[in-house]
Amino acid sequence: MDKDVTSGNPIISTDKLCKTFSYGGVQQHILKNLDIEIYEGDFTVIMGSSGAGKSTLLYALSGMDKPTLGTIKFNQSVISDLSNDKLAVFRRLNCGFVFQQIYLMDNMSILDNILISGLLISSDRKAIAERAKDLLTQVGLNETIWNKFPSQLSGGEAQRAAIVRALVNNPKVIFADEPTGALNSGAGKATLDVLTEVNNRGQSIIMVTHDIKSARRGNRILYMRDGSIQGVCDLGKYVSGDKNRQDKLHSFLNEMGW
Repeated sequence: MDKDVTSGNPIISTDKLCKTFSYGGVQQHILKNLDIEIYEGDFTVIMGSSGAGKSTLLYALSGMDKPTLGTIKFNQSVISDLSNDKLAVFRRLNCGFVFQQIYLMDNMSILDNILISGLLISSDRKAIAERAKDLLTQVGLNETIWNKFPSQLSGGEAQRAAIVRALVNNPKVIFADEPTGALNSGAGKATLDVLTEVNNRGQSIIMVTHDIKSARRGNRILYMRDGSIQGVCDLGKYVSGDKNRQDKLHSFLNEMGW
């Protein structure tokens, strides 16, 4: 697929990106010669059926997994040939992660879960604590729950705390893999509202989802099939209740064979 053109500066780009796994001696081509540009400030959504390669692509773009062939650039610097140790540093400095499974540490308070992430890149505990508390307040988690353990929170509250953990180090990109997949509709909407709000403040987000309601929050949809990008839909910034946006996304997904 040719690289498409849109406004903004590409923060991530790939050139002939491939990922191959071997199962029982048989080569499985999960990503096939992908040329993609992800733009700064965008809320990019990756969609497609199960097995299309969505999560594999997300992990490659974030440096969590290395491609078999091809190049990945982050702010014009090649990251695909970095050592595992250098990739770990890269992720710590540039990436925030939000997953379907929340992965908060059960034996630590919500605040300490966030602090320990911030202390990976800074020893200024006071500054990190102030930022963590400010972010927690912004996502609607007041101080009455900061010292609670994850098991004492609802699923939606825990996921919002996980988003704060992802934001505390000022990442250039948040990578989200099915962040509402394990939540009920109310908690899922609250999580999407937080992601939308931080995107409106300029945060770049790349999100994998099967859910159309979640996908509507993106301004740019990449549709995958069999390891390739089959189509791109530009929706513009999210506006609640925009029926034209909903119709455009449904039309695009129907065209893609969703």
